Amino acid sequence: MYILMKVIISAIIIAMVTEISRRFPTYGGIIAALPLVSLLSIVWLYVQGEQSSTLSKFALGVLWGFPATAVMLLIVYLALQNSLHLFVSLLLGIAGWLFFLYIQETVVTYIKHIV
Repeated sequence: MYILMKVIISAIIIAMVTEISRRFPTYGGIIAALPLVSLLSIVWLYVQGEQSSTLSKFALGVLWGFPATAVMLLIVYLALQNSLHLFVSLLLGIAGWLFFLYIQETVVTYIKHIV
């Protein structure tokens, strides 16, 4: 029952953002850029009884993924502006996201070896 409640509440929020985006694309984008999934996840983890240390690690993981997500969205935006098909744009964005995460991890590992 608890999982069903989480799914329904999360789906309602996503549906609301989608409807706002359909009518007001710019405002919908701004609302979608809010860390809704991250915040919902933190709340669900807290309600499930997770420790603060787990919540903290989760928040750091979200922060760690943010630069790659920004790169992905930039690629999708540019691809769509250049009239590429939606799914091609998304695939390019995901590929850019994965590549950026790889580069980010490689750079951090390199810096750790230097220091």
